[in-house]
Amino acid sequence: MSTPKENFLRLMRNDDPKWLGDPWSCFTENLPFRPITFDAVSMMMGGPQPGQRGVKNLLGVTMDWPEGQAGAVPNITEENRVVKDITHWRDYVNLPDISNAPWHIVEENLAKADRENLLVMAPSFTGMFEFSHYMLGFEEALIAYLEEPDHMYDMLSYYTDWKIKVIGEVIDRMKPDIIHSHDDWGNKRSLFLSPKTWRELIKPHYERFYGYIKSRGVLVQHHADCVCDVIAEDMVELGIDMWQGVIPQNDIKGVIERTEGKLCIMGGIDMAKIDFPEPDEEAIRQEVRRAIDTYMPLGSFIPCVPNIIPMYPKVAEILNDELNKYGAEYAAKHFN
Repeated sequence: MSTPKENFLRLMRNDDPKWLGDPWSCFTENLPFRPITFDAVSMMMGGPQPGQRGVKNLLGVTMDWPEGQAGAVPNITEENRVVKDITHWRDYVNLPDISNAPWHIVEENLAKADRENLLVMAPSFTGMFEFSHYMLGFEEALIAYLEEPDHMYDMLSYYTDWKIKVIGEVIDRMKPDIIHSHDDWGNKRSLFLSPKTWRELIKPHYERFYGYIKSRGVLVQHHADCVCDVIAEDMVELGIDMWQGVIPQNDIKGVIERTEGKLCIMGGIDMAKIDFPEPDEEAIRQEVRRAIDTYMPLGSFIPCVPNIIPMYPKVAEILNDELNKYGAEYAAKHFN
């Protein structure tokens, strides 16, 4: 009998899978983020709790967590912007010292992990693009990518050096199976940057960052719940094993065909249609079945919530139940 860990990895690799269901059930569970086991550096970064506004994190970024929203977002104004002038970014960027990160808490959590049967996934939040607009504000960052590309490149290179140092510590101490790396590169229509600009100013830093992670024998799960299908081949070149967060506005069929099974697609469920305070049970179950029936025959696909977990617990309960029920039916019919 295969373990949940083995089931997930075989599904991810399209390696004669035998199981289909709620993918996060294959991971060490850590609420509220469920499949993600927090590292000590992420814990120390700080930020608002639900309902709080105007809280600075350790990067110096002012964050809000509006009531009823899924998470915290930067609220950057002319007054609180970290980097006032991209041409002098070194005068403003102050990356945290991680020597006092609370690793004892993480070690206590991991002592209870069932590594034989479940996967351990550690996070790497605030990717390179997100860091740029955290420092400058969204509009100013987009302008700087076009008007001051050399300074943007240098700032992101400096940040990547720090990220590699942090992730090295995470891998040394946590020995994760997977790094869940978070950087939303687009919206529901397109990338925020042109593919050319993304390849020139974002991709090189990920070549270093993901190259290091892969050199340590750890899988990369890149989260971007947005339209990024135009750079799917680039994701393969970067060594990304899983693109998690794939919304149906992407050409999922085209991505799977073009990447020839080298990139596992995780997502496919349209949460905008079903994630409401008062759930429509039949609509939720139909959407799960649609995603499975549409994308599973293509291979290299794992159905899941693009934004990891639904906003509303009742929705999560129904959705996960249907993933397990209909997933089992699909596996019985289509997996040998």
